[in-house]
Amino acid sequence: MPSASRLARGACDALIAALAAPACAACHRPLAAPTRGPVCEGCWRSIPPLIPPCCSTCGDALPSWRGLSAIEGRCARCRRRGTAVSSTRALGTYDGALRTIVHALKYEGRRSLARRLGAMMRVEGAAVLEGSDFAVPVPLHPARRWSRGFNQASDLARALGVPVLEALRRTRNTGSQADLPAARRHANVRGAFRLARRARIEGACIVLVDDVSTTGATLDACARTLRDGGARDVRALIAARAVSRARRAPLP
Repeated sequence: MPSASRLARGACDALIAALAAPACAACHRPLAAPTRGPVCEGCWRSIPPLIPPCCSTCGDALPSWRGLSAIEGRCARCRRRGTAVSSTRALGTYDGALRTIVHALKYEGRRSLARRLGAMMRVEGAAVLEGSDFAVPVPLHPARRWSRGFNQASDLARALGVPVLEALRRTRNTGSQADLPAARRHANVRGAFRLARRARIEGACIVLVDDVSTTGATLDACARTLRDGGARDVRALIAARAVSRARRAPLP
């Protein structure tokens, strides 16, 4: 028999749906259960995951195991360029509902979405989080942080169940990486981060947290700063991986 709280919540959902008719932030259809958040369950369930095989370093999905090093499990790009991030995991591909949800969090200020996204990242990234000492959000430049009012990476980090340490500061307002060709993104963020004052990370295992990664240039620049500051290992956990070759699971 349904509990009193469940019945009350159902009544509230029905009342809000009838009076306000709020729409899902992802698919824009009317929400059947608006008290459970601004995104419907159908959209949460439709998030396209990254399908193995994936590079153990950048987390990029590859079309077959042939694209991976049999010895290191890394893609050709990571073996060629190298990175200070030892391993990366993502909740899914930057596509479909996940892309829309990230945009709603980041640009529309739907900060409540970070709790559900972070909880899902925690499950998907369990191997990356295991044994870690701190979750370190990728910082925004102070001007952008002031303009937006929050850092979405910090909100995601707080949902991972690991102590959050704001160990990094962004010293240059580099602009959006998405506006640059891949070849220029590493140069754009080189030297753009420094260790925060009083950040004690010597010997620590750190998990960098961000919303979206494409080439991994920002994560690499952050990881190099952390390793220079004494971190023994730097991993990364992101909400979405923007990849062109990702194999997507069929939608339910």
